[in-house]
Amino acid sequence: MNWPVFIGITVVLAGGAAWMMGQSLANTWRPVWQVFIYALLLGLADRFMIYALFDGELLSLSRFIVDSVTLTIIGLVSWRYNQVRMMVKQYPWLYRRASWFHWVEQDSA
Repeated sequence: MNWPVFIGITVVLAGGAAWMMGQSLANTWRPVWQVFIYALLLGLADRFMIYALFDGELLSLSRFIVDSVTLTIIGLVSWRYNQVRMMVKQYPWLYRRASWFHWVEQDSA
């Protein structure tokens, strides 16, 4: 594995797209399972960019899996972060932020 190419293309370029994908899915109240489908499609695009720009191996299943898992993790983190942000913003009388990835119910007293 060529680490500079992996970090540059997969983590920075496609990872930025995965972050925006998770954000847009959360902002439109889409279910979390859609992150997995779009991350696989981003993984295909990532494999093609590495092949076209850096003469990487196009049909490498193991590298496709590593790329897709990386993009899925980034997309899931983005989806959850934005879901928490929206729940707290949309329903401030019901929920408050407990952490970046978790909300709790407001005290009713």
